[in-house]
Amino acid sequence: MTKLIAHELKEHIPFTALGALTGIILTVTVLLSNIPNHISDTIFHTFHPLHVLLSAFVTTAMYMRYKKGKIWVAILIGWTGSIGIATISDAMIPYLGGTLLHIPMEFEVPFIEHWWINLLALAGIAIGYWKQTTKIPHFGHVLLSTWASLFYILAFGQIADNWIPLLPFIFLILFLAVWLPCCLSDVIYPLLFLGKKTELASPERREIAS
Repeated sequence: MTKLIAHELKEHIPFTALGALTGIILTVTVLLSNIPNHISDTIFHTFHPLHVLLSAFVTTAMYMRYKKGKIWVAILIGWTGSIGIATISDAMIPYLGGTLLHIPMEFEVPFIEHWWINLLALAGIAIGYWKQTTKIPHFGHVLLSTWASLFYILAFGQIADNWIPLLPFIFLILFLAVWLPCCLSDVIYPLLFLGKKTELASPERREIAS
């Protein structure tokens, strides 16, 4: 399991870095265009629920593909692996990162503030339980998570006028918000319930993202 974790972290670095770079480009575009916060809020509440849906699907499918467990176990794994980890990735890490940069931030727990996100998680679990496929576009999933994290900062943070020096730090926040949770939710977390001998084929692992 330790080798699997190290492998996944290494494999995700280039995709995550490129995703974070697109986030920086979006940041500059949004700030130069003076796009109001309520639009960033709407975009966040589009990307985050989609991230939850996709994460619930892949996490559940991964578990069911390698272990035909009971449905309540699949629901528990799919829900915690999507709602819990997507909240860490898209809300908690951006909030903590912005706070460390002394950006005034509001904190929101999306699945509590917007109960319907839980229904999307259940929908993703149902799809993953029914169809155990995990081959999804890796980079597309990374972008979804990256942009959700970015628009959390833009929607709930008050970035000062002198925002250019913050860009390298925002890049780091976006990278960290996706990199570790990305590997954890869709690969490592469901495999923890499968046993020590479970292995994934390398081509499949390369296509899995959070």
